[in-house]
Amino acid sequence: MDDHAPPTLTSERRDAIADLVTHQGAARVSELAERFEVSPATVRRDLERLQERGALERVHGGAVSIQEKTPHQASSESPPPYATRIGRAVVDMIDADETIFLGPGALSLEVGKSLANHARVTVITNGLEVAYWVATHTSHRLIVTGGQSEGPDLALVGGVARDILSSLRADRVILEVGGVSAVEGLTEDSLPQAEIARVLMETGTTIVALVPPERVGRVAAAPVAPVTSVDVVVTGREAPSAYLWDLSEVGVEIVLA
Repeated sequence: MDDHAPPTLTSERRDAIADLVTHQGAARVSELAERFEVSPATVRRDLERLQERGALERVHGGAVSIQEKTPHQASSESPPPYATRIGRAVVDMIDADETIFLGPGALSLEVGKSLANHARVTVITNGLEVAYWVATHTSHRLIVTGGQSEGPDLALVGGVARDILSSLRADRVILEVGGVSAVEGLTEDSLPQAEIARVLMETGTTIVALVPPERVGRVAAAPVAPVTSVDVVVTGREAPSAYLWDLSEVGVEIVLA
């Protein structure tokens, strides 16, 4: 028997679906039908039974984990100390009346929070969590790209997001990335988010890359751009000094918060 074959027994399949939704945070009916080689109608019945068991929550077109947080819940948690410092350091770079693009992610959210007492700016974002916070806690002008929501960062990706971004301009692009390396450059864990990042890199505006300290020197799955494509890399002072030295050697400006 093939160890990688999809579960055939109903109970095994439903357990596997519940595990998958819990791990990913969400899943679509079409994705589950293809993965488990059953019809969409069968998947919908599975999801209904799993919801009755309290294993997940049915939504239009699929299901979400009952452990998933709403934007309000997620933004109310205490971030790591470096995230707050990075947010403040980035906001210090922003002038009044600028138009900024602020991508999805925990560090981007801290930038949004640090904008609360900043002079008025225009914020363009493809991050639902960032958009929610800016809309409910600040008076800044807000433009949300639209698109398909992906991942725990609630990033809006796909053709709609790309088309809207190509029709807008920003003075500054602020983008969290999954890894930065002097050799491999900027990388992302998500292919759709990497695609959006590449579009933004081509705008010719000032690019600010936000990198958690533990991701400095890391190489994620999807390439975005050479590290020399960014104007500034902002990370925490906890980042490994050897990797920071490598970045400085290729001429990258680094801000340690």
